[in-house]
Amino acid sequence: MKDAITSARAIQLDGFGGAEVMQLRQQPLPAPDKGEVQLRQTAIGFNYIDIYQRSGKYPLPLPTGLGHEAAGVVEAVGRDAGGFSVGDRVVYMNAGIGAYADRRNVPAGRLVKIPEGIDDVSAAAGFFKAMTAQYLLRKTHRVQPGDVVLVHAAAGGVGQILSSWAKALGATVIGTAGSPEKCRIARQAGCDHAVNYSEPDWVGQIIAATGNRKANVVYDSVGQHTFLGSLDCAANFGMVVLYGAASGAAPAIDPELLNKKGCLFLTRPSVFPHNADEQIFRENAAEVFAAMAEGIVKPAISARFGLADVAQAHAMAEGRTAAGAIVIIP
Repeated sequence: MKDAITSARAIQLDGFGGAEVMQLRQQPLPAPDKGEVQLRQTAIGFNYIDIYQRSGKYPLPLPTGLGHEAAGVVEAVGRDAGGFSVGDRVVYMNAGIGAYADRRNVPAGRLVKIPEGIDDVSAAAGFFKAMTAQYLLRKTHRVQPGDVVLVHAAAGGVGQILSSWAKALGATVIGTAGSPEKCRIARQAGCDHAVNYSEPDWVGQIIAATGNRKANVVYDSVGQHTFLGSLDCAANFGMVVLYGAASGAAPAIDPELLNKKGCLFLTRPSVFPHNADEQIFRENAAEVFAAMAEGIVKPAISARFGLADVAQAHAMAEGRTAAGAIVIIP
């Protein structure tokens, strides 16, 4: 085993708040423990949950790091961390908070090898988002040919992957976005129609776009701004999947409203329980990499920032100006 690296650069928080609470610090990094692998990280994925956790909306025990996913190269392997060798290219998600770092130790059970033909930046940009799309499309509601699928924020990192994958599964895909330019990006990603949800009649436009056929499933990561409209866009016995809150928390509703809107199903899932079991995690990852290899999933990278510039990455995401994934390069 290699000797311990004496330090790593990592983002740390002592409190919650704006982007200024993120501090880049040097910290000790021991040799990997039993069941761990030590990585030199080459690309770090940004996800909107990072903002929720930084701001305290989803509070973490303090002090804390940030970040859920990254790609890197194995530099050392601990005891009983079989299956990996020095030099392997790997990617992870849900390995514990702390991906905003240039080096770190990660449980081997949370790692998967990056297949040939997929570069580290694409893996980091797309893995978490594609794993999110995978459970939404294949587990929460198993999209079938002929389904009508509504994807909110279809120009975003997850939204583009959802749109292209749903289209490949044979669905008619309706996307929403917050500007004409983002609607154009949504159509490029695979949406048959794209509607600007900043316009007051966006619900009517969505229903009209499909010849008055409502959606079998609505994927809503926007929350407050779109949620009640999402209920109006779902077909009888359809499913509304609330999996984020980019515009704020969705309003609380009386369950009777679901009956009145057409006996709807409403769920609030998360990527982490869907990948808590190591074997299932690897099976889901294999499906994601297969979709990437087939060109169904193509991570669109909107911007790259250095580790010292993470505040700018968060500002771009909070301003909702990014059309695609944000990647941090340590």
